[in-house]
Amino acid sequence: MNDDKTLQTAIDRRAFLKGALAAGGYAILPSSILRGFSPNRKVDMAFVGIGNRGADIVRAMHRTSQVNVVALCDTQMGAPHTTTILKEFPALPQFYDFRSMFDKMGKRFDAVCVCTPDHSHFAVSMLAMSQGKHLFVEKPLAHTFRQMDLMMAAEQKYKVACQMGNQGHSEANFFQFKTWVEAGIIENVTKITAFMNSARRWHGMTVNDYPPEEPLPESLDWDCWLATAQAHPFNKQYLNGDWRGWHDYGAGALGDWGAHILDTAHEFLDLGLPEEVDPVLVEGHSAIIFPQASTIAFRFPARGLMPPLELTWYDGQKNLPPLPPGFDGGVVDPNIPPPSRGTIDTKVYPPGKVIYGGRLTFKGGSHGSTLQIIPAAAAKDMNLPETPKSPSNHFENFVRACRGEERCRSHFGVAGPLCQAMAIGVIAQRVDAKLRFDRTTKRITNHKFADQLLDGPPPRTGWEQFYRM
Repeated sequence: MNDDKTLQTAIDRRAFLKGALAAGGYAILPSSILRGFSPNRKVDMAFVGIGNRGADIVRAMHRTSQVNVVALCDTQMGAPHTTTILKEFPALPQFYDFRSMFDKMGKRFDAVCVCTPDHSHFAVSMLAMSQGKHLFVEKPLAHTFRQMDLMMAAEQKYKVACQMGNQGHSEANFFQFKTWVEAGIIENVTKITAFMNSARRWHGMTVNDYPPEEPLPESLDWDCWLATAQAHPFNKQYLNGDWRGWHDYGAGALGDWGAHILDTAHEFLDLGLPEEVDPVLVEGHSAIIFPQASTIAFRFPARGLMPPLELTWYDGQKNLPPLPPGFDGGVVDPNIPPPSRGTIDTKVYPPGKVIYGGRLTFKGGSHGSTLQIIPAAAAKDMNLPETPKSPSNHFENFVRACRGEERCRSHFGVAGPLCQAMAIGVIAQRVDAKLRFDRTTKRITNHKFADQLLDGPPPRTGWEQFYRM
C-alpha cells in the first residue's frame, strides 16, 4: 500500500475542504473534461468501496476496455472481502479515506465509482461532483431524501455524467417497457404489486438497543466508515453488508431491491413521488432495525392522462403477495448478482412484480428481465412491437457518457425520484404510520418526526461541508 493508515488519517482534511469551498465549492475541472476525450482516450477511474459488489463493479468497468483503473479506496482495505480485488490490481495506489485519495490523486482521475454502504454514498458523491468528476453510484442513490435532492442538484450544477447502478436500466427490460408504453400495450395502469420474499440478513433478529462496543479491527477506519451518519460504537454487526438492516445505515429490502424491480415502471409511468404511503403491515416493528416483514402501499395521483395508481410492496419470507390467475411462476433474471450472504429464493417467489393495465396484465422480475403478458393466451394473437437492442450495458453506457458519446440512462434526474419514493416508504416502515406527502413542497404533512426523517439527522462534526458543496 502506498500510504499507511496513520499517514492518511493525519492529512489536514479540513484545510483541503475549506480551500475547495473558498473557491466556490469546487476545484479546477480536470483537463479531460475541459478538452473532451480523444477517440482512443480511456477514462481514468477511481473506486471507493471495493469489497463484495464493489469488486464486481471494478471488474465490470475494467472489462469495457475503455477504463483505466487508477486508484482503490476502502475503509477496510486489506480485510478478507477486499483482498481478492487488491491482488488483481496489485500496483495501484490504495487509500482508506476517500478524502485523502482526492487530495493526493484528484488530478489523475476523470470519474469515480461509489459502492460503499448506503449511508456513505452522499459524501463521496458530493465531493466527486464538486470537482467535476463523472460519477457512478450503486443503488439506492443515498440514505436520506434530502441527500438525494442535493445530489440531483449537484448533477445539474456541475454538468457531469452521473449513473445509478441499477443495471436493468440498460438491458432488455428498459427497452421493452419503453416500447410497450409508447405502443399502448402498457396503458391505464391502476395497480402494481411488487415483492421480495427472500431471506434478509436481519430476519430472525430481535434487538432492544444497538450492539455493544467491540475492539476496532486494525484494518478498519471507523470514522470514515461512519461518514456523515450517526455515530455508534463499533460492532462487527454493522460491517460487510450487515449495515443494510439498520435504519441508521441501510435502507432495508425496499431500498435494496426496489430499484431493481420498480425502476422502469417508475420512469415510464411517470410516477414521481407518492401523495400517500401506508404501512399496511409492519411485522416486528423496530426503530433500530428493519421489520421482519412489511406491506407498504404507495398511492400516486393521476399524471396527465394516466389514472391514479396504487403500488403495493411486499417483503418478508412469509408475507407473500396475492397473485392473479395465470401467474404460473415468477420471472427470473439469470444475471442477478449473487448475494454476499444469504440466498435469493428463485423457486416460488423470486423478486418480481405484477402490473395491472386497462386491458392487459403483466408479470415481471427484477433487473433486466422482460415482462410477460398473463395469461399467456391473452397475447396469442397480438402483434407486439419489436424491442430495440441495447447499444451498451449499464457500465459501458456510463463510460460512453463520460466520453460524451451517450447519456446515462439512469442519471440522477431519473434515479433520484425513484429512490426518494422508496425513502418515504422506508420512513413509513420506521414510524409505522400512514404518511401524507405534499408533492409540491416535498414535505410530510401529518407526522412531525417522519417529516424530520426526510432530512435525516444533522451530519457529524467535521462532515457538514459536504452538504454545502
